[in-house]
Amino acid sequence: QIQFADQKQEFNKRPSKIGRRSLSRSISQSSTDSYSSAASYTDSSDDETSPRDKQQKNSKGSSDFCVKNIKQAEFGRREIEIAEQEMPALMALRKRAQGEKPLAGAKIVGCTHITAQTAVLMETLGALGAQCRWAACNIYSTLNEVAAALAESGFPVFAWKGESEDDFWWCIDRCVNVEGWQPNMILDDGGDLTHWIYKKYPNMFKKIKGIVEESVTGVHRLYQLSKAGKLCVPAMNVNDSVTKQKFDNLYCCRESILDGLKRTTDMMFGGKQVVVCGYGEVGKGCCAALKAMGSIVYVTEIDPICALQACMDGFRLVKLNEVIRQVDIVITCTGNKNVVTREHLDRMKNSCIVCNMGHSNTEIDVASLRTPELTWERVRSQVDHVIWPDGKRIVLLAEGRLLNLSCSTVPTFVLSITATTQALALIELYNAPEGRYKQDVYLLPKKMDEYVASLHLPTFDAHLTELTDEQAKYLGLNKNGPFKPNYYR
Repeated sequence: QIQFADQKQEFNKRPSKIGRRSLSRSISQSSTDSYSSAASYTDSSDDETSPRDKQQKNSKGSSDFCVKNIKQAEFGRREIEIAEQEMPALMALRKRAQGEKPLAGAKIVGCTHITAQTAVLMETLGALGAQCRWAACNIYSTLNEVAAALAESGFPVFAWKGESEDDFWWCIDRCVNVEGWQPNMILDDGGDLTHWIYKKYPNMFKKIKGIVEESVTGVHRLYQLSKAGKLCVPAMNVNDSVTKQKFDNLYCCRESILDGLKRTTDMMFGGKQVVVCGYGEVGKGCCAALKAMGSIVYVTEIDPICALQACMDGFRLVKLNEVIRQVDIVITCTGNKNVVTREHLDRMKNSCIVCNMGHSNTEIDVASLRTPELTWERVRSQVDHVIWPDGKRIVLLAEGRLLNLSCSTVPTFVLSITATTQALALIELYNAPEGRYKQDVYLLPKKMDEYVASLHLPTFDAHLTELTDEQAKYLGLNKNGPFKPNYYR
């Protein structure tokens, strides 16, 4: 039996409506109540009405979408236009491939963060010939105005900021279960969409050509399926492609960790003691940023190679138990579960900030904090005080979900690299002749990684050196690449 994410909720029951309460929140409340549902441009009178209960149409009369407020479309369109300026490779891809439409006939169902950057990707896929239906992979990261702009443009989008767990699965189901429309490609971030189709609509895989997955968590699920012999279509592991891991995971997190912490807590980083759990690419980015700001950074790690890298980079390698009483901030970056347990939370000092930079919300055992003796106090959107009987409190950000996409924004240029990688993976799997890819998990070919990188170089007015014939022969390479073996990282 394959264990997917710890989701024990019932999918088919709609929770009863819960009105606004005092700041002390009852532990029976959903993790996604009305506090979280206000969007940047939402009229406050809208906040209490679930998008599922509204009848909305775009200017063309279509109602095949579910967003917070379709009237926000104009604001969202401006945000998408700003993002386009920082996503040169996707715009280049539109120009180069618009004539040949490499995704003509593709019916892509997607489950990713719905941001201005994703919108540029979706509209690029549309320009390349694909039909798309989309849901959000995170209940907090959707930009409502962007979702509205996509719905106005004719994309069936089912997402809003502050969904309940029930809403989350309902949105995914509305993308997949449509009369007269059968997806033939999946683009997933976290594996929830793939899991839902396996659980509810396994027959759909007869027509699906492939899955493109971009998160550690989702890739882990795919390898589990493959190992158990249950993966029935080819899958592309984009997360471990160089252009995803070395850029999105490292550089994106290096910039966005500070942004998320500063926006939510207004904290000063200099002199603060921080423990970062995990020294993969995400952990490396977080540690580099915090060290540069003058924080004292500890690292926990299970992998001796990553642990040695942390030591060589000047960080103290510890077990979480050794420093949990003294640190000011705890950041998880592992993709694992129960990295920070209730025992750790009980031992933290007063006002310790706890947050997660990994994809899944399983790293911090937030469920263990929903007990009668602890009081939850909403401070501001995505910021909770959890108060112990003796008055000690911790500051929990985004209820243990992804900090940067829930509480701040991420650098568009880095997402351009990831989104272009996703687009090329979709094109590759969709157009591959039968038999090229078996029912297994594949890495993006190195040549494609190099192509994605080359599309971004003109932004920096960067000039690549070319090998001479003699040099190429000496190295045993083609002058046009690939320049490194597939295993090179």
